[in-house]
Amino acid sequence: MPLRPLTDIEARVLGTLMEKARTVPDSYPLTLNSLVAGCNQKSSRDPAMNVTDAQAQEALDSLKLLSLVFQSSGSRVARWEHNFQRGVGVPEQSAVLLGLLMLRGPQTAGELRINTERWYKFADISSVEAFLDELQERPEEKGGPLTVKLPRAPGAREQRWAHLLCGPVDMTAAQADSSASPADAGLQSRVAALEEEVATLRSALQNVYDQLGMSQPGQDK
Repeated sequence: MPLRPLTDIEARVLGTLMEKARTVPDSYPLTLNSLVAGCNQKSSRDPAMNVTDAQAQEALDSLKLLSLVFQSSGSRVARWEHNFQRGVGVPEQSAVLLGLLMLRGPQTAGELRINTERWYKFADISSVEAFLDELQERPEEKGGPLTVKLPRAPGAREQRWAHLLCGPVDMTAAQADSSASPADAGLQSRVAALEEEVATLRSALQNVYDQLGMSQPGQDK
């Protein structure tokens, strides 16, 4: 049965759960506070969002009905984890690529290989492309395609890939959105890696506050 298109906030919530399960396993499953902080990170997110607690909870409730997330039992504070791989019916490598596409927007196969290193180490770019191709050619009886290869942007050497979990992609907007030079892209990747390390530390700190039942200083409630 095909999955209904996700909203942007549902995709951000789902992608964040998928990311934190791999990058900060000691803090996973996530509390609502940690999840919202992850959704609103300034690093490794495209576009940047400002998701409220209420919006995140609404997205969790909707995703639960789709069997894509579930609430953990046995914890004093409600904690959430994803069920993406089983819920969508894709292998681990495909789930990793879709998670990164949901969080960071369209990327080339080379960018995906670099950005997924903390999630899964692909042998080479061709293996990334093989899984992307498989997702693009996914038959209708299994739910239909989940990725699409975007038209080559002016001046770009490689084509980017996008996910289809939120429905069809606006090809014109996606093409116009890619204007960074290879040097800019390399710098952005390095900056993103550093920002992600900071975000990981913040997530771990948020988990400590959650365990203590406290709010971080300056955090609005």
